Amino acid sequence: MGVLTSSLTLLLFGCLTGVLTVLFGFGGGFVTVPVLYAYLTLTAPSGADAMHVAVATSAAVMAVNALVAAVGQWRQGRLHRDYLWPLAGWIALGAAAGSFGTTLLGGTELRLLFAVYLLVTIADSVLRKGFLTVGAEQRPRPLGRATTTFGGTGIGLVAAGLGVGGSVMTVPLLRRRGLPMVEATAMANPLSVPVAVAGSLVYAFAPGAPAHLGQAGQLGYVDLTAGCALLLGSLPTIALVRRVTGRVPDRVHSIAYVTLLVVVLLVMAATGA
Repeated sequence: MGVLTSSLTLLLFGCLTGVLTVLFGFGGGFVTVPVLYAYLTLTAPSGADAMHVAVATSAAVMAVNALVAAVGQWRQGRLHRDYLWPLAGWIALGAAAGSFGTTLLGGTELRLLFAVYLLVTIADSVLRKGFLTVGAEQRPRPLGRATTTFGGTGIGLVAAGLGVGGSVMTVPLLRRRGLPMVEATAMANPLSVPVAVAGSLVYAFAPGAPAHLGQAGQLGYVDLTAGCALLLGSLPTIALVRRVTGRVPDRVHSIAYVTLLVVVLLVMAATGA
């Protein structure tokens, strides 16, 4: 893969990441992890530590994407403090532990966990009531203390460990509390920030990072060059897409969310990522 071709590929997937950040609160993890894994397998020496670098770089990209998108959602009045705090604090705590634990796992284990995570999320969204459709008469309900503490810690552990942000758990959680998709996905952005920041810091300064990762353009497990290419595509796209996200019908929005997860799972299975 030539340098120009690989850069353009990352740029285009960065644009897709920007769309997913605004519409679904993903921050890019579900797209960037498989894409970066494939990219690094082809470009890195013998594909060394490709999965760890993909997860770490995804977390760094998410930190920027989620923060930028969260500012835009706040300006549009879609964020509600009662659902963000103290949930975000517990998510950050779990994220630090999850990121550190991931550095101790092998690439094969990470890929398997990533696929299982997707499969469970898809099944939960389809089989349990309350996600695909929220009745017009249903009013938003507050989060309980146990959900905030234990649920938040669990979200941080899984999300940071797999480099996917917290949206796959926070969106269904908030959805089942009666929130429309546009608000549930909007709040996934600020709730992904602590996951991404904690994960990025742990991956960047992980004591277990192999010595060869300290080359130019690399900070710990984070590939700065690939991350910048993705951000060049995602940030302008975020600015454009956030202007139209509120026009998507609620049921269409929720079905598209689940459909995207299925597509990513199929792509992973087909590519062996």
